[in-house]
Amino acid sequence: MMALSALNQRRWRNFKANRRAYWSLWIFLVLYGISLFAELIANDRPILVQYQGSYYTPVFKFYPEVAFGGDLRTEADYTTPEVQCLIVSGGSQDCWDDPEGIKAEVNASGTASGQPVQKGWMLWPLIPFSYNTIVDTGGVAPGKPSAMNWLGTDDTSRDVLARIIYGFRLSVTFALIVTLLSSVIGIAAGAVQGYFGGLTDLLFQRFIELWSSVPTLYVIIILTAVWSKSFWLLVFLMVLFGWTGLVGVVRAEFLRARNFEYVRAARALGVADWQIMFRHVLPNAMVATLTLLPFAVTGAIGTLASLDYLGFGLPADLPSLGQLTRQAQQNLQAPHLAFIAFFTFAIMLSLLVFIFEGVRDAFDPRKTFR
Repeated sequence: MMALSALNQRRWRNFKANRRAYWSLWIFLVLYGISLFAELIANDRPILVQYQGSYYTPVFKFYPEVAFGGDLRTEADYTTPEVQCLIVSGGSQDCWDDPEGIKAEVNASGTASGQPVQKGWMLWPLIPFSYNTIVDTGGVAPGKPSAMNWLGTDDTSRDVLARIIYGFRLSVTFALIVTLLSSVIGIAAGAVQGYFGGLTDLLFQRFIELWSSVPTLYVIIILTAVWSKSFWLLVFLMVLFGWTGLVGVVRAEFLRARNFEYVRAARALGVADWQIMFRHVLPNAMVATLTLLPFAVTGAIGTLASLDYLGFGLPADLPSLGQLTRQAQQNLQAPHLAFIAFFTFAIMLSLLVFIFEGVRDAFDPRKTFR
């Protein structure tokens, strides 16, 4: 691993000394790391199946029902008693006659009709439901928390905990992608404005004033209504209208630093402008830039949740924390949905703010933690 420079080592020590930011980083990494493996934690398909001496991974690959002794060429529904009985009994046709009875007999004794039939098994995830799995709750929706559904079900009988795991991954990934792309564009635009100044700065400022006056929310609602809603369309629209947030602070830092002695010396030595901008001036402007990053990340998450709440965000078949909030508002007789939505957003946004506060202070040369 490449050794950190003395400056970066100092920044890392300052970040670690900020205990709130340091532990928030670890908690967030654990939660986000768990959500990255959501398919292995919450899924209505087994992780691993052993059938007649062969191993199958339904969570990653499509397998028709005929692969397990059934009659259909469509994907096997591993939650049905018939398919479970076929796998456990090694493809016994008795499963079609009395699947529940054969399955109970197999589970109890491992034999059926006097012959050994225990020829397969299934390894299920911890939560046997995906974000779009319809749970049989006896016709009650939304369902209360129970041993089967730890956080209950929503108004369409989908497991809330599974949707939170998938929705947390989707929201954070969306926010990080939007923030990264917006920051790259905004920092580059602000650097060009501040470093060159003059007519370049004037024209850029007039363009940004016009672009910032566009009603972003209305444009996103109109375009998502005209085009089919998708994850990458929403990312594109958010970046298209969100890159101006960092331009002002980066421009101000470059305007202040472009007349410093080391910048003049670099110009006199013939150093290229882009090297001066991004190698010498930009590191000094990072403290002010990092101050706005927490607002950019949390703002992207909030905007996504707001659009989903209004019905103009992600497609309805994707897990969304904003949809959970809307369901909480529409089902006041199920207060657990409101509490779950509130605590999910509160924990997620608080951790992100604490982390970025620590990063901002670590880059600030005037602050030293002990």
